Amino acid sequence: MKKLRGYTLIELIIATGLFALIMLLASGAYLMMIGLQRQAQGIATGIDNLSFAIETMTRDIRTGSAYSCGLVLDQPDCPDVGGGSFTFKNSDGETVTYRRDTQPAPNETIQGITKDGAMLTDPSVDITSLTFYVAGTKNAQNPPDDFIQPYVTITISGKVLYGHGKSETFHIETGATMRGTDL
Repeated sequence: MKKLRGYTLIELIIATGLFALIMLLASGAYLMMIGLQRQAQGIATGIDNLSFAIETMTRDIRTGSAYSCGLVLDQPDCPDVGGGSFTFKNSDGETVTYRRDTQPAPNETIQGITKDGAMLTDPSVDITSLTFYVAGTKNAQNPPDDFIQPYVTITISGKVLYGHGKSETFHIETGATMRGTDL
């Protein structure tokens, strides 16, 4: 007669315990990956919004004229110290001003980029510093000549808010040169 053998109770308990341990480790790693994906998605959404605002600004500046480093047109260049706002005439001849201004956000008030008072940035982007450096605004036909094509350098610092009170800082510098000639 043949003797049939199976697994003992101790072998089943050990196998079940090892399986539970492996599943616990795998589920922890899975939950951590979900959290990291949400964090990356929140940061990407804020950066995409900031990129849209910067692209809007540089497109308007490139097609504009009469650059000014303040709220009043024809203010002298500010290539060294910079200004907190930037005023120019757009392609339609309207005066446009970009600057940093307050906007409401959930549970707090933050700073954003405005175009003539209209907010360009989302409440998930908090702008701590916005500086415009303008050079070449003097026309070469009118003394004192500068023979420099007008250009604007924009520096932006701030943080992208995501999750529950978490943030990621950023520092961006970009530039725009007038398309039309001013030499």
